[in-house]
Amino acid sequence: MTPFWKLSAAGFAATAITYGPARMGFGLFLPQFKSVFGISTQSAGFVSSLGFLGFFVGLLVSQVMTNRTGPRLSIVCGLVAATLGMGIVAAAPNLPVLSVGVLLAMSSAGFSWAPFNNVIHRKVEDGSRPAALSLVSTGTSLGIAAAGGAALLMSIGGISWRLCWATFAIASVVSLLGNWMALREVAGTPGPGVTQRWSLLLQPPAIPLLGIGLCYGATSAIYISFAADRIAQAGGVAGLPANASGGLVFICCGIFGLIGLFTGSAKASTGLPWLLRLLLLASALSSGLVALLPTSWAGVVLSAGLQGVYVMMMSAVLAFWSERLFPALPSQSFTAALLAVAAGSVLGPAAAGFASDALGATPMFLGTAALAAATAAALRSRHIRERPEPD
Repeated sequence: MTPFWKLSAAGFAATAITYGPARMGFGLFLPQFKSVFGISTQSAGFVSSLGFLGFFVGLLVSQVMTNRTGPRLSIVCGLVAATLGMGIVAAAPNLPVLSVGVLLAMSSAGFSWAPFNNVIHRKVEDGSRPAALSLVSTGTSLGIAAAGGAALLMSIGGISWRLCWATFAIASVVSLLGNWMALREVAGTPGPGVTQRWSLLLQPPAIPLLGIGLCYGATSAIYISFAADRIAQAGGVAGLPANASGGLVFICCGIFGLIGLFTGSAKASTGLPWLLRLLLLASALSSGLVALLPTSWAGVVLSAGLQGVYVMMMSAVLAFWSERLFPALPSQSFTAALLAVAAGSVLGPAAAGFASDALGATPMFLGTAALAAATAAALRSRHIRERPEPD
């Protein structure tokens, strides 16, 4: 197997777990968690933000690991955290234990994605890197769709949510073993950029990258944390139990997210500035639809589909944009972008949970839509660069 396919498959599997059920599972199963553990919307926002804080810390620790021992250790540690966290959620007897499981599971995303920029930069030819990075990031689609399918089967067939989480943990073990074998060639070798200073990333061309990452983190985290509960509380879509609507949301999100495989082609056709604007407007429409049409089949499917496209394509954009903007710092530059995403992800759900309790779910989601639309309107093409500044 060529390095392109071996490493793309390993990254696809890792992100399928860590950015699928490990990162999205709390929001997907929030209606069930509310029922079992008596969680308020505001408390749910804090638990979700705690999980994203684990993601933030995982990113920092991952960079240290990658700089010292190479990318394999960080990726493997992330999959170990995912396995343990999802196992703890499956067995959680109360909210504090559940929160610990969510924290561990969501931290896995911080450990397991950015190091693949290091791996692919070293082992895959330059012309194939955007495609490889898009494959890695789009692994999330499979994980989200599988988690959504599990939730839908649970609601319709009476399967315990605990069994679903135990199944996720077993799948994480399989991904862990596969990545352990696929990444043997980069074990113990840090690769490029490890002696470079983080200050090299603090340049004007990085400001749009980090600002968009912050907005992306806040808007996507709010959606994945509360969309399923919003639809369930509104009564769900016709023909499905209210709690099954969340499964529908995440299935559609994952399936439509496969469009992320064509991110490179979309960027070539539209240019990066217009692709960013279109994705932010897709986010705005997605949040607006779940705010205003939470019981409509068309509204829910379109909302989830647009969110899936936004999440997958924007994550792919951040991956190849950061790698091309700072080619000497492939892992650190993507980690910086993801730290911006994580900061938005920590702030977004906590603020949204408070706003939802105070004002209601509809104004909260409309405010999220306004944030994405305002960011799209603020973009200026002259500030969006894809190449490093000349020496």
